Amino acid sequence: MITVGNFVQGEQVVSQTKQTQPIYNPATGNIDRLVSQCSAEELSDAIAAADAAFPAWSAMTPLRRARILMKFKMLLEEHRKELGEIISQENGKVFSDAQGELTRGIEVVEFATGIPHLIKGENSYNVGTGVDSRSVMQPLGVVAGITPFNFPAMVPMWMFPIAIACGNTFVLKPPVTAPSVAVRLGELLKEAGLPDGVFNVVHCDNDIAEQLTKDPRIKAVSFVGSSVVAEKVYSSASAHAKRVQAFGAAKNHAIVMPDADLDASVSAIMGGAFGSAGERCMALPIVVAVGDQTADKLIEALIPKIKALHVGPGIVERGQQENDMGPLISAAHKEKVVNYINIGIEEGAKLVVDGRDCKVEGFPEGYFVGGTLFDNVTKDMRIRREEIFGPVLGIVRAPDYETALEIVNSSDYGNGSAIFTTNGHYARDFTMRVQAGMVGVNIPVAVPMAFHSFGGWKRSIFGALDVHGPDGVRFYTQMKTITSRWPDGQKTIAEFSMPTLG
Repeated sequence: MITVGNFVQGEQVVSQTKQTQPIYNPATGNIDRLVSQCSAEELSDAIAAADAAFPAWSAMTPLRRARILMKFKMLLEEHRKELGEIISQENGKVFSDAQGELTRGIEVVEFATGIPHLIKGENSYNVGTGVDSRSVMQPLGVVAGITPFNFPAMVPMWMFPIAIACGNTFVLKPPVTAPSVAVRLGELLKEAGLPDGVFNVVHCDNDIAEQLTKDPRIKAVSFVGSSVVAEKVYSSASAHAKRVQAFGAAKNHAIVMPDADLDASVSAIMGGAFGSAGERCMALPIVVAVGDQTADKLIEALIPKIKALHVGPGIVERGQQENDMGPLISAAHKEKVVNYINIGIEEGAKLVVDGRDCKVEGFPEGYFVGGTLFDNVTKDMRIRREEIFGPVLGIVRAPDYETALEIVNSSDYGNGSAIFTTNGHYARDFTMRVQAGMVGVNIPVAVPMAFHSFGGWKRSIFGALDVHGPDGVRFYTQMKTITSRWPDGQKTIAEFSMPTLG
């Protein structure tokens, strides 16, 4: 059986501990591969490799770094099918969704190739007589990323392309359930010309991974996962004087107004709620319908579409129709999602479509849950407040727009939100008053493009700067301002008060 190793100093290596974790195929429930688990000492060695590579890499011109990333982007395009299959096999998502994930990651690589322009800094001539001032944006050093199972290629590519383009070196800790694509990205970076040690991948348990938040050689940490862990990562890394951007859970809401285009709204909601089997932080699990008539029409239109969802393996045989939803990531996560459906019933929500007993022919041990729909979800129910991370959609009924907005803003999370309406007044008011970092108007999953920054509000984020876009460049660089005077024989005197140059 294949064992996925760590990627350190430009090569894949199996840990000396000989400890492994199984990698399950979510569609079959079978163990497909093993992943090598490194020791604390081996993680330290990976950090040392990145630290040793930093001086030469940071001294390389930004243009040469950009050219390596350009080559990397070309290789990603060439290996799209291979990478997509790895994602589908380990994560379970359908192949077209895996391809969409890769596209979004490649867009960040493309953005990072513009690094010579993005780190030019600022310049002011003659801020005082004969005095000039300029700023330069310099890399931090070794930086780390800890990434989740749901986007095993895209989320790492939110981080490392910009980090290394800025001149940093990188240590990535991918999820144990879907680790293979991260190692393959490392191999493609090496093929693109990236020097050994600049990008490293380590597999380890959470106790050992905590070293990334404490080791003094690590200057910044990026994290995506649950809010509980995000807060721990933020607290630990901040206490050890590191920059941190830690992204946590989400419970995104959408308001559907009575004037909304019903067909377009239903199609958008279906994709938002059930794309990636609901396993994404920008999923749309709660819809607040304004008025009972709006809710009734929505549910009537949603029921047949949810029941018609094709559920099955992420990769199908040639000639077969691709499924709409694949399996969930693990048996444990399937159990969690089913338990939430049970909780919704116990809390009094009306179960309209039940996905708990989803059966897929030929895949009896797969981790499948079908599309699920609840009506009469209330503000205080757990299925409204807590992140389920599965294909479960809840309809909340609100008598008017103001009540609907209050329900949306009462969430502990503020990752994304949306409104469906044809009324410009409500659309504009919503975008200004909703308490979320990413907002869609008639768009269910408002994920910004790579040249904008991605980030939520409230308990969806810990840290001041968002990921990729302008904030990504700021996060992975530190500003240095240089004020200079070049005397030409003029007489100067000592100044003992605060200097003023104007």
